[in-house]
Amino acid sequence: MRLYVKIKKDFGSFILDTEFEADKEVLGILGESGCGKSMTLRCIAGVVTPDEGHIELDGTVFFDSEKKINLKPQERHVGLLFQNYALFPNMNVVQNLQAGLRGQKLGKEEQQKRIAEMINKFYLQGLERHKPSQLSGGQQQRAALARILLTRPKLLMLDEPFAALDEFLRWKLELELEDVLKEFGSTTLFVSHNRDEIYRICDRVCVMNQGKSSEPVPVKELFTTPISREAAYLSGCKNFSDAAVAEKGEVMALDWGITLKCDTTGKEDSTSVGVRSHFIHPVCADKKDSMSNVFSCKIKRIIEDVFSYILIVSPKEGAQIRVDVSKEEWLDYRKRMDGDEIFIGIEEKDIMLLK
Repeated sequence: MRLYVKIKKDFGSFILDTEFEADKEVLGILGESGCGKSMTLRCIAGVVTPDEGHIELDGTVFFDSEKKINLKPQERHVGLLFQNYALFPNMNVVQNLQAGLRGQKLGKEEQQKRIAEMINKFYLQGLERHKPSQLSGGQQQRAALARILLTRPKLLMLDEPFAALDEFLRWKLELELEDVLKEFGSTTLFVSHNRDEIYRICDRVCVMNQGKSSEPVPVKELFTTPISREAAYLSGCKNFSDAAVAEKGEVMALDWGITLKCDTTGKEDSTSVGVRSHFIHPVCADKKDSMSNVFSCKIKRIIEDVFSYILIVSPKEGAQIRVDVSKEEWLDYRKRMDGDEIFIGIEEKDIMLLK
């Protein structure tokens, strides 16, 4: 099922301006809260009407502002899982599933058969007479997914499906959801602000920032070679500096007051540089000439994490760089330190030139 979306809508606080395609894949939409991710899904579902644009799924036009086409939500045959799951609070599980079959011309026996299949598929046995308030977050999610899939949607859209769950349950349900998506086999849009979920679940991803979406790219490409500062930030990078390419093979990190050697080919117009914190390593003084990018810094703060240490270091007054090191590496390095000075090393391949 090929989905094409190109829409604009003015919400006052920001303008939603997004364009992307998806076809028989799980496409992630990654962005911070309030950037327009959920609103994009609502426009596709027909809950919200764009000001202009075009939405089409496998040859069926859902919306076209020029041709005055705007199908009703029930005519679009798409499934949207809301963050709060949107189960009817006064109905039990079976009644909620029955609501998913409304409008379908099925006999009572066929309805019961399909509902029984979903009860078993989503491990809802024994909960048939429970209302949403009597269900855990995971049970509510499974019931909501079962109701959506009963409608046999052509497109599945998941809006922050794990946001309301604790860490353990989130991981368990993520594994179950992956199986559901494989069996669904059609196009799925997966909205999240969590980069780890996007990485594990999605095939491709587009980044949304202040209402604008980027061109979708393979999910691993976002993490290895992001193009923009916003994409690098959303993919987990924590160290950024304004930058200027000084000459071929060198870039000045203006905020840090250092010059980095790296491949600048084709990226001469870069305005930022980014380095992931786990790619920066403490370097012993007697080995600082063995790498091309080694700098002296002052340690400003040391934070002990569960399995690592987070070092906040400064190459110049007012500048900060975060360094993540394993506990073993840091404890070994500290034995050789003199005062609060530290040398940090950055491999050329780990420097990201960004726009």
